[in-house]
Formats: sequence, C-alpha cells, structure tokens
Amino acid sequence: MSVLHRAEAWDMSESEESDAQMQSNVTIDAKSATENTSLTQSRSREHERLPSSSVTEGRTSTRPGGPVTASPARKRRSKEEIEADRETARQRKEARERQRAARAQEKEQRRQEQRGRREAADNLKSLRPENYLKSLTVCIDPALLQQDGSDILLDTLATLEWRFDITPQLIPRSVTWSRALLQQGDDKSDSVEEDQVVLVLDMSDFIELVLSVKKLLNSREDGSGEGSVTNPLLEGLNREMRKVVMLLLTESHPDYPRTHPSDEQELYEALNTTLGMENPDIEEVLVYLQVHKNMSMVCLDNWQEVTTHVCAVTKALSKRPFRLLTERAELPFCVEGSWASGVRVDSDGSGLIQVWRNQLQQLNRVSPAVASAVTAAYPSPQLLLQAYGGLAAEADRKGLLAGLLVKSGDNERRVGPEISARIYRYLTAQNPQLVLD
Repeated sequence: MSVLHRAEAWDMSESEESDAQMQSNVTIDAKSATENTSLTQSRSREHERLPSSSVTEGRTSTRPGGPVTASPARKRRSKEEIEADRETARQRKEARERQRAARAQEKEQRRQEQRGRREAADNLKSLRPENYLKSLTVCIDPALLQQDGSDILLDTLATLEWRFDITPQLIPRSVTWSRALLQQGDDKSDSVEEDQVVLVLDMSDFIELVLSVKKLLNSREDGSGEGSVTNPLLEGLNREMRKVVMLLLTESHPDYPRTHPSDEQELYEALNTTLGMENPDIEEVLVYLQVHKNMSMVCLDNWQEVTTHVCAVTKALSKRPFRLLTERAELPFCVEGSWASGVRVDSDGSGLIQVWRNQLQQLNRVSPAVASAVTAAYPSPQLLLQAYGGLAAEADRKGLLAGLLVKSGDNERRVGPEISARIYRYLTAQNPQLVLD
C-alpha cells in the first residue's frame, strides 16, 4: 500500500509540474505579444511626428531592432547641367573618333611605307646585273652573218644563254641592244633600245665610208649641199644621232693591206696607198665621224675579238643601272677633295704630289693605297719617265712598278704587273684611241 501511494504521489507531482510549465509559457507569450504591440505603436507615433517633406520626397527604412533611417532625396538636375553633360559626352565621342581615325591613318601609312620598301627592294633586285642581264636582247643585223667568223658570236651568245635576235638594223652591219619593259598585270612586254651601237666593218666597207664622208665634206666646201652623197651607213647614222657608235674595223680585204689592231699609223698608210689620201684628210674624216656622228673606232684582228667586245658591252649595259643607282652623286672618276677646283698647289710646289696621286687614282682599279705606293717611290711623273728611259727592254719598263709594296691596313701586297703595265701605257702611249685596260 505504501508503494502504490508513492507512485500515485509521483504521478500527481509530474502532472502538476507539466501544468505549471504550460502556464508559465502562456504567460511569456502574452508578455512578448504585449511588447511587440507597444513597439509597433511607438514606431507609428514616431512616423506621425516626421515632417511631411520627408514622407513625400524620401523613403524611410527600418531595421529589425534598430532606429528608423530616411534615404537621401534625389536632386533634380537643371537644364544647363543636362546640356553640359551632353556637350561633355559629345566631346568624348569626337575625341574617340579622332583617335580611331588617327590610328587608322597611321596603320595605312605604315602599310604604304612597307609597300614602298617592298617595291623599292624588288626594283633594286631587278636592277642587279645578274637579273638585268636577263632583260637584255642582243640584236644582230643579218648582213653580219655573211662575214666569215660571225658564227663565233652566235655560238658564244648561245653558250652564255643570252637572248639574241637576228633582225635588220637601221645602221647596216651593226649590233644593238634592247631591254624588255614588263607591264604591270600584263604578260606582254614592251622594249626600249639602249644607246650603244657596235658597227662591224671590214676594210673595203670602211674605205667606202671614208670616201663618202670625204665627198660630203668636199660638197660642203663647194656649196653644193649634202643631197648628192648617198651612203646607207651615213643615212643610218643620221637617223641614230643619239646613239654611241663604236666602229670595229676587222681584218682587211684581201686586196688591201692588213692593219694592226693597235697601230693606227698602219691604217693611215693603208688609206694613203689605196686612196691616195694624205694624213690631214684622213684625220678630217675621222674627226667628222667622231664629232658629228658620235663614232669612235677600234681596229681588231678577227671575229673572236669582235665577240669579246660585244660581250663586254653587254655586261657593261647590265651593270649600268645598278651602278647609277648606288653610286655617289659626284662623278665616279673624280677624286674627292676639300677644294672645289681640285688640289691647291702653292708657289713653293707643295700639293703637286697630291695632284700626281689623284691623277693615278683616276685610272681604273688604282686604289689610293696603290697610288700612294707609286708616288712614294716616284714623287713626280718626270722621275717615273726618267726611270722608264733608263730601261732598254719594253717588258722591263712595263713591269717596273710591279714589285712595289702596297700597304692597306694590316695587309701588304704588290702593285702587280697588270696595273704596272697600265700606268706605263698611260704615260707613254702615243695613240689617242688606245684602250688602257
């Protein structure tokens, strides 16, 4: 009985505690609801106390458990401010457009500069001798092929793989040169003639030319005019006044004496014997051809020498454009000097050795070092001529300067027999038509 009584008492105590706890929770909830109601009423009264402008122009914000804050009112811009903002935006846009246009212009300018450099490089490449030679054509008059030995010229041109064309020329028995001009965007090409002409004559043809010129000069003296003189060579020369004509006189006709290629006196003797012309008359004819027809003459032995001369002219024409493009503005055969009129020579003779040195430098392939070596050994041309006069053999005179030592920086070499012989011919030759090289 006592056990049951304690259990009932325990059950009753637990139910009583549960009822007391429930009653306490209800009391707390009621208290919280009362506090929330009073807080809401307090915020409502505070909102009513705010000014009307704050209510209309701004908005209020509340944080849970925090004070009430009002957001700042947005200021309305004036018309002047709006226009100023628009002007600023327009200026910024124009500045961006100018920068964009400037960048585009710089880009186009760089592209044009690159194109110009590329075209200049291609042009320079096409003007190089090995490339320019491919555009040259050797034009040969058919009359030349009737001469014995002319096949040497054709075989040599074919071996060198140079272009040549057999076509009638304005000047009979001549060789000319033409250059191809490629057109942009077109496979066709035009050609332009070079200013060089090589006229190949034997002794019989040359005698006919001399007689025609002499008759022409006599008709001028008589006042009868030039109409009575007809010669195909003279007519061709009259039509090619701007050309530079080199007359190559080959082996003589069997009926006439043979001339030596480097001895003009024998040519005079042959004309004296054949035509009965005196030396002044012959010189008058040659001067007329040189001055009025721009013609010079060289005597050669055979067609092998003619072929060598034609090949030399072809190579010279191929090198000329590139040389004109890359050479200095002043004349290539003039030596640089600090004085416009040359080297100044004082009354005591100072400066003469520099004149002598510059005179030697005008020769082909004579460098300043070689000229200095020669002038150091022979300070004047007269001393060198005296040294030549002291030698009996011509071979010794030609090789007099060959052993002179030439110093160029750290390198040393000799003048050599070729330059020595050229200087000898330059100082002692009596033939004005002699080619030094």
